[in-house]
Amino acid sequence: MEIKDALRSLLQEMILPEFEHMKAEQVRITERLDSVDQRLGDINIHLVDQSRRIDETNKRIDETNKRIDSVRDELVSMIGETNKRIDAVREDLTGRIDAVREDLTGRIDAVRYELISMIGEINKRLDRLYEVIVRREEHVKLENRMVNFEQRLQKLERRLAA
Repeated sequence: MEIKDALRSLLQEMILPEFEHMKAEQVRITERLDSVDQRLGDINIHLVDQSRRIDETNKRIDETNKRIDSVRDELVSMIGETNKRIDAVREDLTGRIDAVREDLTGRIDAVRYELISMIGEINKRLDRLYEVIVRREEHVKLENRMVNFEQRLQKLERRLAA
């Protein structure tokens, strides 16, 4: 039994301090693992919170995108209606302009024909006036010639009578 006791005391002297040291080291490692686990738990909680916030933000973004799409669709519709109204007004104005153009063209043509007719009449009157003026000149010339012939005749009659 002495060997047994010697072995036991050797084991207690050499291995027990090592076991104590290993136990202390295990306690420190366990504490560190617990600290790391606690930190990982905190990080997981933070990540879950961040994930929830990201999901909420994504929902808000989706809602905003839906509102933007709705407003865009509404604006496209309003632009389409406005374009239709503009086209209708343009067609109406084009029709009115064409009608006014036709009316004015007709009036201008009527005035032109009237002026041509008036110019023709004025030309006829000028021709007649010219004829009258020429006749008067010829009449004056004829009267002068007659007066001249009468004077000659009187001279001839005086010669014959003398």
